[in-house]
Amino acid sequence: MPEPTPALRVRGLRKIYPGGLTALDDLELTIPAGSLFGLLGPNGAGKTTLIGSVCNLVLPTAGTVEVFGRPAVTREARAMVGLAEQDINVDRFLTVRQVLVYHGGYFGLGRREAARRADEALELLGLSAKARVTAPELSGGMQRRLVLARALLNRPRLLILDEPTAGVDVDLRGEIWRLVRALNAAGTTILLTTHYLEEAESLCDEIALIRSGRIVDRGTAVTLRERYEVASIADVYQRALNAEEAVA
Repeated sequence: MPEPTPALRVRGLRKIYPGGLTALDDLELTIPAGSLFGLLGPNGAGKTTLIGSVCNLVLPTAGTVEVFGRPAVTREARAMVGLAEQDINVDRFLTVRQVLVYHGGYFGLGRREAARRADEALELLGLSAKARVTAPELSGGMQRRLVLARALLNRPRLLILDEPTAGVDVDLRGEIWRLVRALNAAGTTILLTTHYLEEAESLCDEIALIRSGRIVDRGTAVTLRERYEVASIADVYQRALNAEEAVA
């Protein structure tokens, strides 16, 4: 029986920016369909460039990216990906509901279907009461919910969450964790980047460590702790990345 098509397959991905900075260095990564996958690494490790390459926001210098077997540059692949970026980058002059409805247009949704999905997303993220206000009128936590709602509007098979709990309070972090688990249980593959190492340890069924544009190790939280003979993913992170730095 053939192996299932992975949600994401990255082969030999390289990105060299003008000026000579190598952000991705022949990176290889495969994420199985249905997984909740964590990507950990320091600032400048290549996480954002990798995400941008998957979402067609960054043009790689070399290599290939496939989403469920389709080249990432194709319309079919783009329609299967949802991205909740770390930065709050929503239109300041539209209402919360308008932000979602207009976003649906990027995926070819008719206005009626986009409006229906927008209302569903607002309900799911607890934003229905804020539908008619603009984004600047929302608290920081509510703006984070809006970014998540927008990422879900096209019902992605692969959902990329880039620091989804950065700067939120404990209550909202717990709500986001519950939402992430529920989406994954319903079949959505999730790629999570986070600087909260306990978040990755709690949520993810597999974790990869990235530094200097390359994957330096990967495994379940249990296997990584055993491999490095430590008690936590925080300790794994320090040992693995410090070892990689020493080799470099």
